[in-house]
Amino acid sequence: MFIDKARIFVQSGKGGDGMSSFRHEKFVPKGGPNGGDGGQGGDVILVADRNINTLLDFRYRRLFKAKPGGRGLSSNKYGRDAMPLIIPVPVGTIVKEESNGDLLADLRVDGQRVVVAKGGRGGRGNWHFRTSANRTPTFAEKGEPGEELWLQMELKLLADVGLLGYPSVGKSSILCKVSAAQPEVAAYHFTTLHPILGVVDLNDHRTLVMADIPGLIEGASEGVGLGHTFLRHIERTKILLHVLDVSGMEGRDPIEDYEKINEELVKYSEKLAHKKQIIVANKVDLLGDNREALTRLEAYMGERGNEVYPICAVTGEGLDVLLERVWTEVEAYQAEAEEKEEEVIYRAKDTKDFVITRASDGAFVITGSRIENLVAMTNFDDDQSVRRFQRIWRYMELDKLLQEKGICDGNTVRIYEMEFEYHA
Repeated sequence: MFIDKARIFVQSGKGGDGMSSFRHEKFVPKGGPNGGDGGQGGDVILVADRNINTLLDFRYRRLFKAKPGGRGLSSNKYGRDAMPLIIPVPVGTIVKEESNGDLLADLRVDGQRVVVAKGGRGGRGNWHFRTSANRTPTFAEKGEPGEELWLQMELKLLADVGLLGYPSVGKSSILCKVSAAQPEVAAYHFTTLHPILGVVDLNDHRTLVMADIPGLIEGASEGVGLGHTFLRHIERTKILLHVLDVSGMEGRDPIEDYEKINEELVKYSEKLAHKKQIIVANKVDLLGDNREALTRLEAYMGERGNEVYPICAVTGEGLDVLLERVWTEVEAYQAEAEEKEEEVIYRAKDTKDFVITRASDGAFVITGSRIENLVAMTNFDDDQSVRRFQRIWRYMELDKLLQEKGICDGNTVRIYEMEFEYHA
């Protein structure tokens, strides 16, 4: 089954908790703190894999969680870093963050990878918090929480040539004739229900990839006949073969079909509308001695600077000449600047200042990565850790901000997963 869209939830690993411990050795009285740091939580990484050609696997598994980092140990020993969670996806996958639509990655090359969720850093052991005033800190940081987000993945096939046209004009027959692909060919519309790739072998060890795109109809740019699903797959082709039924056996006018399809391309994407097209006049064997329809098409296309290649997909007539012309265009193709591959790396989310809002129950809710991480990494069961939290709270001037929002003694303050009762 060909699936070209998927939605998954990813969660990177939590950082390991730091250790609170002290040296206990013979003849070493009052040994100092020696708690080690926690290990790094596992990243979630997407990797393009040429051996996968569909997003089908994500239809049955949508939850991906990396493992947490190991806890710090005594004697200043670090906790073990968690291994990253590798998720293979097809080459040509676009990854977006569902909440805001931001593009995270465009995986066009086999082996290309992107970190979509960074693992939390390990908490610091109590060794880090020793000072001249406090030589025996009893607290250590908890590990930083991992990131979690919903991703939208969309597969756009990567092919050199895309076959474009109305249903039943012979696109599948062409692909079947020039490659080893075996698309279904039958005498009814929409025989092809999903894109099919075929490798075309020319002489002198030349090859190119051709995509059979399901037939388009009027209204495809608005999604009629699954138009959006089909049009997406020809956006990355280098050139298009616009296949027309020149025989008129189904009562269709090839020139009218050409105009309607191009109208849909313009509505869907200006970039797609300006992609190079080679006009393929198929089913010339059904014209017999009356070549008037072909002559009329050639004259019409000639006025617009388009080439017309008459062929018969069933017998193979004209295909050799057509493929040589296609090869020339593919070789001459120059990717536009925005299509050139860029290195995809993890980009840390902007650290926003904290924001104070009121919940429906009247509680004051403070959000922001700095304060949320501070709460998540603080051990509130340890008095020294709580005092450190209070010092940082005062440094952030949160009391002043809460008072500006109208907070009173006894009101509830909610941060991350913790609730506090406010007292000035």
